[in-house]
Amino acid sequence: MDSNYCLPRNIEDDLRNSALAPHVDAYLAYLTRGRYAHNTVSQYLRCIAHVARWMQRTKLSLNQLDEAAVARFLNKHLPHCHCAMPVARVYGDLRAACGHLLPILREHGAIAMPAVASGAIEDEIREFDTYLHQVRGLGTEIRRNYARLVRRFLQRRFGKRAVVISALQPSDIRQYLAEELDKRGTYSNAAALAASLRAYFRYRRFRGDHVYHLTGVIASPAHWNLASLPRSLSNDEIERLLGAFPDSLPSSRRGYAMVRCALDMGLRIGEIAKLALADIDWRNGTITLRRNKSRREDVLPLPAVTGQAIADYLRLERPPSTNPAVFARRLAPHDAPITTDT
Repeated sequence: MDSNYCLPRNIEDDLRNSALAPHVDAYLAYLTRGRYAHNTVSQYLRCIAHVARWMQRTKLSLNQLDEAAVARFLNKHLPHCHCAMPVARVYGDLRAACGHLLPILREHGAIAMPAVASGAIEDEIREFDTYLHQVRGLGTEIRRNYARLVRRFLQRRFGKRAVVISALQPSDIRQYLAEELDKRGTYSNAAALAASLRAYFRYRRFRGDHVYHLTGVIASPAHWNLASLPRSLSNDEIERLLGAFPDSLPSSRRGYAMVRCALDMGLRIGEIAKLALADIDWRNGTITLRRNKSRREDVLPLPAVTGQAIADYLRLERPPSTNPAVFARRLAPHDAPITTDT
């Protein structure tokens, strides 16, 4: 183990005498590559030492360690933990440390890959996802949301049985929508349910099924313009937004540059997150969108004020990263891509 991380003797003993011992160096190397802070690495080592101690006490072998075992550790052992101090007990830290540990163990063949869900409905969802990706060209996040909602519908209607589209009736659609909206009757939930079911039945129509009687009962939710946010910001609101990035704010230049991309060029959040350094032609003052929603390349003029904001971020704030994206993560791992949540 790296001597730079001074751990209490019992923590080191837990690691050295555990089934995780052969993989601690690989775990450290992974965190080092991600440029995690020294204190964070030390805390994660304490966390996996706690896991190692629990594995030894419960006689859990290394090849039995998986997401289910981690869930038992976090949800059953941790609330009643009486392990001798010092020991890591912060739920968030333990979950994060284990989230990094399992992929490292799988990469080295120490534990099995996660089981692939099987069954008629999972097979149906995989084919639906392939259609959304290859035919519709939809992105990962929207495909995941569609699959989640359609899976819930199919499981409620068919359980573990095979999916038989001809057995579906309009009443099945109405009942599912009513039950889901009883749980959360918001416009956004109604719109997501309608969009996912329409996409699924469009896929079934693509496969040759007659589903017009089913799609006809999926009504678009009412959404009155005056009850929502304004369609655009006023000049005063724009000025307030652009002024909301003081130097004291973490990643203030990144936030300001992102907002300029949205305001000046109308970029979607996904397009901002995926914008790559190679997409900017500084000499000609253009930006190329290569991975947009319609799966085509669009070349847009780069306004001077937007280019200046991006350049200031790249020169003065962007952390070193092997990630080719313009906007990098502020926290480790810096080489991992940001998401639309950023």
